[in-house]
Amino acid sequence: MSDLHHLTIADASALIREKKLSPLELTGAVLDRIHAIDGTLNAYLLLLEEQALAEAGQAESEIMAGGWKGPLHGIPIGLKDIYNTAGIRTTGHSALFADHVPAEDAFTVTRLRQAGAVITGKLSTWEFAIGGTSFDLPWPPARNPWDLSLDPSGSSSGSGAGVAAGLCLGAMGSDTGGSIRGPAAWCGIAGHKPTYGLLSRRGILPLSFSLDHAGPMCWTAEDCALMLQVLAAHDPKDPASASVAVPDYAAGLGGGLKGVRVGVVRHFFETDLLTDPETVLALETSLKALAELGATVSDVRLAPFGVYADVGSLISRSESFAIHQHWLRATPEKYGAFGRHRLMAGAFVAAADYINALRKRTELIAGLAEVMTTVDVLVFPTARCPARPIGEDSMASGFQPFFNRAFNVTGSPAISVCNGFSEKGLPLALQIGGRPFEDGLVLKVGDALERALGTRGRRPKL
Repeated sequence: MSDLHHLTIADASALIREKKLSPLELTGAVLDRIHAIDGTLNAYLLLLEEQALAEAGQAESEIMAGGWKGPLHGIPIGLKDIYNTAGIRTTGHSALFADHVPAEDAFTVTRLRQAGAVITGKLSTWEFAIGGTSFDLPWPPARNPWDLSLDPSGSSSGSGAGVAAGLCLGAMGSDTGGSIRGPAAWCGIAGHKPTYGLLSRRGILPLSFSLDHAGPMCWTAEDCALMLQVLAAHDPKDPASASVAVPDYAAGLGGGLKGVRVGVVRHFFETDLLTDPETVLALETSLKALAELGATVSDVRLAPFGVYADVGSLISRSESFAIHQHWLRATPEKYGAFGRHRLMAGAFVAAADYINALRKRTELIAGLAEVMTTVDVLVFPTARCPARPIGEDSMASGFQPFFNRAFNVTGSPAISVCNGFSEKGLPLALQIGGRPFEDGLVLKVGDALERALGTRGRRPKL
């Protein structure tokens, strides 16, 4: 079987369960792919080859003995290098943490291991998930597999690039201001930011206590559902972790979208931030597909996008400085320039401004909840444009390419799916958001749209 590295989790899992595919064979194919192309892609900071082969061998033995654990058993998964791994360095892509070796796995990593996943290694990120695409760090930044001269976006850059290029079948990302959905959009994959509190953040290097989300990044929405099934669990040691019933996300997929009310936040991309015509055309094509699937489509209004962006930025800068202030004072030279400047910006946010941003956030959450009484999901582009030249990320150039902040501020679930390609062959993306803890519906709409548009058969040619 050729191109094993391009199998979806769903397809690979079915073959493994039927004993038609060996976890060792699959992991070997992924490792071969990493050796072949990651020298130019830079998705991995640390490849755990021996460990991955040992875990794949263990999975194979368990499955052959009738001990199949579920859809992630024997599946190669990569970790953004802010996820703690016991006895294995977790650097945050920073010289400051170059020798940081945690004693315990992150809660979500433990969940993956319990499900039988094969951990392939630690993936590139922006420094401490904020530093931008930087060239002054101990390791080079990841590149976009659709065009190595382009940015994969961040901060889950290695996760987005790695999944798109077949260097892992799924990956863990994190999302404070769009860091799952941005790379998903520019790398042409599916990235799901769950409802705030659905996934534990314990053992993940923090950036902003009230905005950080952990989540899966995969080739399809269906694969995101399979990963979310394993990852979603109450963690009493994470104060933000919600104790809620977890539905069967994969079982909820399929069956059309009859009766689903789709709200289009048209002012975001028509007046708030002008958007690339190809992106808007792909959105209109997606709306037609949703209608043909049985959904009803109408326009809705939220607060201007800039309000969400400003509130999210004030909160995240304040909270990230609170985390990093000691190291910034003691060893500022150990940060890259982008990371140091962005983190230091929080020192200049007045307490009154932070408090007022929190108050405004409460208003924005209430306003969104009111709109969501009239529709079931919201849609708008994930990005204003296809991928841009490497280093031209949002804050380095002053250009804001993404519509992601809104759902971090409200904590609502949101997925980015590939909904087309530009004339130059670069991925375009649609964002789908829902009510808190209705992640299943968001995944269902994303899965239905991917299947209707047929975008999942096109991979980057490296």
